[in-house]
Amino acid sequence: MKLLFKRINRKKIPLYANFIIFVLIYALGAIFYRKFLSLRVFVNLLTDNSFLGITAVGMTLVIISGGIDLSVGSMMVFTTMLIALFTEMLHLPPIVVLPAVVLIGVLFGSLMGGLIHFFNAPPFIVTLSGMFLARGLGFVISLDSIPIKHKFYYNASQFGIQLTEKIRMPIIAIIFIAVVIIGIILSHYTKFGRNTYAIGGNEQSAVLMGLPVGRIKIMIYAFSGMCSALAGIVYVLYTLSGYGLAYMGLELDSVASVVIGGTLLTGGVGYVEGTLVGVLIQGLIYNFITFQGNLNVWWAKIVIGLLLLFFILMQRTFSTRTAAN
Repeated sequence: MKLLFKRINRKKIPLYANFIIFVLIYALGAIFYRKFLSLRVFVNLLTDNSFLGITAVGMTLVIISGGIDLSVGSMMVFTTMLIALFTEMLHLPPIVVLPAVVLIGVLFGSLMGGLIHFFNAPPFIVTLSGMFLARGLGFVISLDSIPIKHKFYYNASQFGIQLTEKIRMPIIAIIFIAVVIIGIILSHYTKFGRNTYAIGGNEQSAVLMGLPVGRIKIMIYAFSGMCSALAGIVYVLYTLSGYGLAYMGLELDSVASVVIGGTLLTGGVGYVEGTLVGVLIQGLIYNFITFQGNLNVWWAKIVIGLLLLFFILMQRTFSTRTAAN
């Protein structure tokens, strides 16, 4: 048993624990509710948490690099309002609108990354400012929800892959899965990903090694901004509207998903695949409460908070032991 424990990479223990908790929650739901294991429930789990998951992928790379991005929720909402403005008020075609909002997300993230690097500003403060700025700009467009009536968005929202005769995987879930795959490839199989881990592990050492730290940081936050913009597009397909008050606190749920997924808040260690499971754990908790019917939805926040505390303590424990060895 001790030999097996020694062979296990201690940095991956939170990732393994994350997966075990996911299986336990799923099994518990299946014991109490027969339909909990159905394919439809799993597809809905991916669909309903798609915009959270997409922002969490970008957040994962940011936290691996030793930073944080508190603007992801506001940028997502600002994107929905921009789509509503361009489509319903300026009557621009989707072929112009969608690339434009993604480009705006990339530029917004690049700006924050540049401020963090060139002015040596704390990521918390810079992205907090970005959060207020993006949410405020959304309110400038409108304080009310703006329905998006263009046929393209309705038709796109109805597109999907037919899994069975009655069950279809919507385009929203497909985009979510695609972003997760891209995140895994970027983090584990590219020079960009290796540099991201190096910066998060020890930025000063990365500088001495000659790595382009400034450029990589800007690219990391640009990727996070792009993910937020994509999440905004997904949200529009999900609700067919833009709304400035949508999903308040998304940035905190995103951080929670990343940490529960096994990524260290101190940087240098993290897994996009773990973030995927962290997002699904949050969704499972909400599903369990929905199936139960009598519990207040705020119990989900309590359970997620306890899980987050558990994983932070676990990370701290194993980080201390690894340093001691």
